[in-house]
Amino acid sequence: MGNRLKILLVVIIVLLGAFAFANSSMAYDLYLDITEGVADFVVVGDTAQMSGVITTRTVKDVKKLLEEYPELKTIELIFVPGSADDDANLEASRLIREAGINTHVPEGGDIASGGVDFFCAGVIRTAHEDSFIGVHSWGDGKVEDANLLPKDHPIHKIYLDFYREMNIPDDFYWFTIQAAPADGIHNMTQDERVKYGLIEE
Repeated sequence: MGNRLKILLVVIIVLLGAFAFANSSMAYDLYLDITEGVADFVVVGDTAQMSGVITTRTVKDVKKLLEEYPELKTIELIFVPGSADDDANLEASRLIREAGINTHVPEGGDIASGGVDFFCAGVIRTAHEDSFIGVHSWGDGKVEDANLLPKDHPIHKIYLDFYREMNIPDDFYWFTIQAAPADGIHNMTQDERVKYGLIEE
């Protein structure tokens, strides 16, 4: 890829990211569409910098990461806008938790949707105040919007069980599906991040 094309692609992604910050559901959909690069990891010392969309391949990549870098302590999520495979995302996240890895979102970091679930896997979770942590309700081919389902619907249990394993209160899950519709996004404030157990004060 030529340098000019690379620069143009970066500019497009940055501009779309700015639109997504405004909580526009249409911009958010477009934001995910343009950033289909599969999540990868770049190891620097005892930290792995993560960028890209979580896919089925991420489980294999995380296993390889943990095997090749036993000294790894932290995964720094630079830009993780979501997941293309929720089951794989939860599996990869559990691997991170079992390995005792911490997670961090740096200044200017941008995570959303399934990327937030992956962040939740950290034994210790930290996030810079000037980072984007986007949550929303979920939907699939059968469920238009999880927030429209009754609270006792069994499908909620998949996510509630996951968050409980990560020592995150149930209130966080209910907050996420109410904060924005499935095709929207809500950037959590620092107070919300503390209130719902995502990070410590």
